[in-house]
Amino acid sequence: MIGLISATAAGARARERVAAAWPDRTRVYDGPVGDAVRRAFAECEQMVCFLATGAVVRLVAPLLEGKASDPGIVCVDEGGRFAVPLVGGHGGGANELAHAVGELLGAQPVVTTATDAVGLPGLDTLGFPVEGDVATVTRALLDGEPVALEAEVPWPLPPLPVTPTGPYTIRVSDRLVEPAAHEVVLRPPSLVIGVGASKGAPVDEVLGNIEDALRDAGLSAKSVAELATVEAKADEPGLLEAAARLGVPLVTYSAEELAAVDVPNPSDAPLTAVGTPSVAEAAALVRGGELLVPKRKSAGQPGQPAMATCAVVRRPSRGRLAVVGLGPGARDLLTPRAKDELRRASVLVGLDQYVDQIRDLLRPGTRILESGLGAEEERARTAVAEARLGHAVALIGSGDAGVYAMASPALAEASDDIDVVGVPGVTAALAAGAILGAPLGHDHVSISLSDLHTPWEVIERRVRAAAEADIVVTFYNPRSRGRDWQLPKALAILGEHREPTTPVGVVRNASRPDESSRLTALAELDPATVDMMTVVTVGNTATREISGRMVTPRGYRWQEEPR
Repeated sequence: MIGLISATAAGARARERVAAAWPDRTRVYDGPVGDAVRRAFAECEQMVCFLATGAVVRLVAPLLEGKASDPGIVCVDEGGRFAVPLVGGHGGGANELAHAVGELLGAQPVVTTATDAVGLPGLDTLGFPVEGDVATVTRALLDGEPVALEAEVPWPLPPLPVTPTGPYTIRVSDRLVEPAAHEVVLRPPSLVIGVGASKGAPVDEVLGNIEDALRDAGLSAKSVAELATVEAKADEPGLLEAAARLGVPLVTYSAEELAAVDVPNPSDAPLTAVGTPSVAEAAALVRGGELLVPKRKSAGQPGQPAMATCAVVRRPSRGRLAVVGLGPGARDLLTPRAKDELRRASVLVGLDQYVDQIRDLLRPGTRILESGLGAEEERARTAVAEARLGHAVALIGSGDAGVYAMASPALAEASDDIDVVGVPGVTAALAAGAILGAPLGHDHVSISLSDLHTPWEVIERRVRAAAEADIVVTFYNPRSRGRDWQLPKALAILGEHREPTTPVGVVRNASRPDESSRLTALAELDPATVDMMTVVTVGNTATREISGRMVTPRGYRWQEEPR
């Protein structure tokens, strides 16, 4: 819950805007400001104070206990111009809250956390439990000191400016090790614990068996990602409570799924009870991995048989491939999600000219693998290979990555051993359409005239189908020095079914500084004025020019009435 506190009418107006936008996330605290701040501090995970920072400092100073427990606090001036994370920038989420409040109110986030200021991810914000000397190692990163990364468990991380060796260390490990001096240990969610239980098994017995298994194997409970069991035990209170205490989900599988898993220690007892010869081992292994602790029975109560079993598996790390569309070129048409993925990736793969567009958005330590025109398949193979090594990879393309771009070759290479995320982008057709007016207001199709990958016979058949169906057509890759006859041919095919006066929009470098556009007619377009940086949109029989804009009606009745 986010507590909202204000002292003046101006502050209350901004406060009410936030409360109205986030009704389920916020609680307004009225009354004397000091009392309101103290109540919100005790009851909320985060606070937004529409007060001067000095006033908030004085009010919360006696309440502060430590960065691990204090709420994240953001101050917003009464004019709504600035959102300042005051306390809990990382641990309390105040930095993210400042950005969210800033977007809502049109305020400028003022983030002073050192790592955020220079574009480094905070070691305590990577989503992993973290142990050790975070402050010292973070300072070493900020100062450019050599910091070594030792990944005992390969896991996709955001970019970090690390070196092979150094006096400071970031260790990625699920082992039960104490951080050394000048070392930070990140705990990846690499362990899956399969659990079985008799009906009514006490939670202390279930949990004690798990804790003993982890301790004896030298594994950290902080790296446990989930408990897994058979569907028949989905409502077993002891398992549910054990998962809740560990802070992980309880995942279930059907008896048929578990029975198909090859395990070292099958048993007749679970086969009779729930229909599979193994619960703990099979549930841990069903998604693959290395069996670190075979089936282990609990100690049980004095004079009673064991009521719980467990097995521990280290699941294979899965690399992450984000296929990112950069949009048509303008920075303000690059989506926030795309920016987030670019900053998350430790490896960036892309065409050199596209890399140049977003190089300033990358975090320090990002490894860039760029190449020139004509190497699309090689870039796709490289991106997938890097993801298979356990890295967080971004593969970039212009427009939308799924439209004549990198998503198709990448997904043709990728298998189910990596996670793939698609990040949509604004296409050239959409950018050009917005410049021209509303040419895509009804059914429309995009066709590439490049026959480098598609035989011209196929392209021509598609153009004829669009012409006969009276569909608006946007031509990508319309003309180059080596391909100068395809566009005239395509326009001639359309001309067999449309009037010479059919509106045609021509946009070059849509959304870029040297953008140009013009509206002409089908019979008047000179193909020689078109190049590879241009998209050509040809209207259908209903498309018209209205006040200098290209508009394709949707068929509404008012559009048919005489004007």
